[in-house]
Amino acid sequence: MKNRQVTMKDIAKRMGVSSVTISKALNDKDGVSEELKAEIKRVSIEMGYRINTLAKSMKEGYSYNIGILIPERFTGDLQSFYMKFYNQVSKVLENYNYYAILEILDKKDEEELNFPRIYSENKVDGIIVLGQLNNDYIEMFQNIDIPNVFLDFYTDNSQFDSIVTDNFYGVYELTNYLIKLGHTNIGFVGNIHSTSSIQDRYLGYYKSLLEHNIPLKDSYIFKDRDDYGKYLDIELTGDLPTAFVCNCDQVAYNLIRRLNSLGYNVPNDFSVVGFDDDIYASLTTPPLTTVAVDVKEMSSVAVKIIIKKIKDKTAKYGRILIKGNVIYRESVNRIDCYSKS
Repeated sequence: MKNRQVTMKDIAKRMGVSSVTISKALNDKDGVSEELKAEIKRVSIEMGYRINTLAKSMKEGYSYNIGILIPERFTGDLQSFYMKFYNQVSKVLENYNYYAILEILDKKDEEELNFPRIYSENKVDGIIVLGQLNNDYIEMFQNIDIPNVFLDFYTDNSQFDSIVTDNFYGVYELTNYLIKLGHTNIGFVGNIHSTSSIQDRYLGYYKSLLEHNIPLKDSYIFKDRDDYGKYLDIELTGDLPTAFVCNCDQVAYNLIRRLNSLGYNVPNDFSVVGFDDDIYASLTTPPLTTVAVDVKEMSSVAVKIIIKKIKDKTAKYGRILIKGNVIYRESVNRIDCYSKS
């Protein structure tokens, strides 16, 4: 005998409220507090309730699908970080009875300014773009007539709503930490022309140097990738800093391996910090001091905004910053611990 399908009446009985309240909450209608809505959605999922999205979409004109668009260059080696984002966004969408459709935007389509297939084929009600698009594609994206949100990057165009981690302040804190430990020769590893996130992380590093009257040395800026996002061998020649601020954990991981190949040890010879707190932070030896991106909160905010924009096409939110947290591990030493100092 098949299990009976869970109904709104079952949820109402479980929670001690009316079926009307359950209906309003599950359909995000007014008249129910946000706290109660969240609890009703949580209980409905726990009980196995599934809304009939096909019937609902026919009635209301929505697909109840949200597209997640990721440029191809941010997959592959970086897949662990962006797939973590995608998985979290998908989970949050389910709480709103929406489903995620992933599209990887290949390099050719991005260069030729082809619209995403999920848009051209009318598969989604809105699009969350995860990972920075090139400038020409962003300009073309203005012509997409469904709600969209940029996640983990932003542009200078105020038309677009963006949710980003506080890259500037996170690296500002990291650099301050290195300076408190006696470092005054501090390098930055990253192509500052590559993404808005790397630019903001560089500016946080630079502000910390300025505040401590430490001159910025061009020779201490190390390029980690080309303008298409392909990683390069980090050139380590001549006068080197005692500490490296890397724009992300994978770059820090690559740098530590490069230093090891040259006979150096981290943190005995050099201190290294990263950003993201992804899988590479635990793969490094020793474990990496870094900034943990609040993927859960950023995903939650992105979903809330895209759904609100679907219901209100005039809604605007601008750029929203989500604070990260510095995670202190063993990849940093005080300058007086260095045998070469």
